[in-house]
Amino acid sequence: MAESEVESFENVLVSRNLLKTSIENSKALALALDKTRPRLAAIDKNLALLEAAIRPSPSKNCTFAAIGDHISLALGPAVAVLKMLDTIRQLDKSLSNKTDVSSYLSTLTQLEEALKFLTGNCNLAIQWLQGVIQFLEDNSVADDGYILKLRRSVTILHELQTTGKHGCLCGASDKLENSFKQILTDASAAEQACFPRPILHKLQAIVMKLNANNRLKNCKSIFVQVRSLSTRNSLQAFDLDYLEKEIKEIDMESCIEEWRKHMEFIVKHVLEHEHRLCKLVFAFASIESDCFAKIAAQSGILSLLRFGISIAESKKDPIKLLNLLQIFSVLENLRMDFNKLFGGEACIEIKTVTRDLVTKVVNGATDIFWELAVQVELERQRSPPKDGGVPRLVSFVTSYCNQLLDDNYRPMLTQVVKISQGWKHEKYEEGLVTNQIYSIVREMAVNLDAWSKAYEQRALSYLFMMNNHCHFHNLKGTKLGNLMGDTWLNAHGQYTEYYLGLYLRDSWGPCLSQLDNPTKSLKAFNEAFDDMYKKQSNWVILDESLRNNMYQLVVKALVPAYTSYLHNHIHTAARNVKYTVQTLETMLATAFMPKQLKYPTTIASHLSGKQTKDVTNQFPLTIAAM
Repeated sequence: MAESEVESFENVLVSRNLLKTSIENSKALALALDKTRPRLAAIDKNLALLEAAIRPSPSKNCTFAAIGDHISLALGPAVAVLKMLDTIRQLDKSLSNKTDVSSYLSTLTQLEEALKFLTGNCNLAIQWLQGVIQFLEDNSVADDGYILKLRRSVTILHELQTTGKHGCLCGASDKLENSFKQILTDASAAEQACFPRPILHKLQAIVMKLNANNRLKNCKSIFVQVRSLSTRNSLQAFDLDYLEKEIKEIDMESCIEEWRKHMEFIVKHVLEHEHRLCKLVFAFASIESDCFAKIAAQSGILSLLRFGISIAESKKDPIKLLNLLQIFSVLENLRMDFNKLFGGEACIEIKTVTRDLVTKVVNGATDIFWELAVQVELERQRSPPKDGGVPRLVSFVTSYCNQLLDDNYRPMLTQVVKISQGWKHEKYEEGLVTNQIYSIVREMAVNLDAWSKAYEQRALSYLFMMNNHCHFHNLKGTKLGNLMGDTWLNAHGQYTEYYLGLYLRDSWGPCLSQLDNPTKSLKAFNEAFDDMYKKQSNWVILDESLRNNMYQLVVKALVPAYTSYLHNHIHTAARNVKYTVQTLETMLATAFMPKQLKYPTTIASHLSGKQTKDVTNQFPLTIAAM
């Protein structure tokens, strides 16, 4: 019992000690806890903040999801760009090996489609990457280095989009321009009337492609350069030196005829071909009018038109009217061609020069035509020919009027007068041209009357009127004669016979009277015959028929009387016989012959041309002064 109690006491003591120790430890722990409470509070606060920072939230989840979406959307176009770049490299390499135009254009079309696809995907990739950059900057979820790389990627895509398209197509367009020039040059050198269809198709295809790429400017310049050279070469076979000479230095008639040929050739053949070619080659580009205008301006047609203007501006004279009508005829024949070729605004220079030429031709021609009758009247003050023949003016004017009434000139003259009347707002009346011709002839008739009175010798005056009435009567069958009519022509025939009778009576009558009078000696007849023959040795009868008629009448009247006189007075007049009957007939046969027939020389062969030149030099004096 005692032992059990001692053991229980010891257990209590041990428990007391343990409890005491525990209490002391608790006090120490409490004290320690009191000391660490501020630190725990700080840690607790930091843990709360950390918990809030690392706890998943709906907004953060959305941010990372959005970034993923943007990147996924940008990756698709970017991958397409890389694949298309490889395709473009292959097409570009294939393009450099193409020599045939058709295959080159086909490959170029594929390259253009590839570049178009590249451009579209570059645009998409750029847009999505720009969206990613903006999103990252707005939400601060990436560092600056990463954003800088994205910006560099966008810059690369921009450069690829621009330089890739323009670099490839620019080189291809340059090659197409070179091919266009080579094909065109080779075809032009062949000098064919029309380009073969395959050549045209190649040129058209190149033009369409260059037009689609906005590269037609150089193409047009190449075309104008090559074709302008071709047009100039086509005229090299002609002698165009007259275009550079002064009007006074050239043979006007022959030069106008050459000018007509050259105008018709350049318009109907050269420029007509160029106009058609421009329409064919540039039909899909709408620049054919501008191209043709530049080619036409360099073809030489402006020089030809200005040559016509220089003639229209030259000194006035009657022959100039004929020249102007010839020029007008050429322009009229080419009028439809001019309207077709040069009707557009692009050909304004050619139209302006042509309009100027037509104006000067019409005004110049009508001015001369209306002044002709006045100029004939002004010639009245001149002296008549000393030989009693037809004045140069009369010969010239009748021939001139016949030309004006000829089918080659009359329609043009009528047309010119109509145009002139229209410009003056005056009504054109039928017969306006013929009335002016009547006026010219009427003034010539008045001149003849005045000139006949200027002769001191009556016989010469009769011879003069006989010659000129015969000249007018011989107009029968001509344009002028038909215009004047049979009554007018027959009247001149009657006047010819009338003045022939007056002439015979006044000149040969005194000679015959010597033979009819028995009291007169043969010596008196010789003196009268010699005096008359000497006075009339330089007189002429230009018309051969009239001259023969005169000879027959004189011989018929004189030779029988002379023969009878010699027969009846052979014994008393033998010593005074100066002329045999044969000698007398020979002298009468050569009387009144023009010098060209009486004394044929090389100089005489040029008189006809000199005569025309002289009268045209005299006739226009007052015209030129106006």
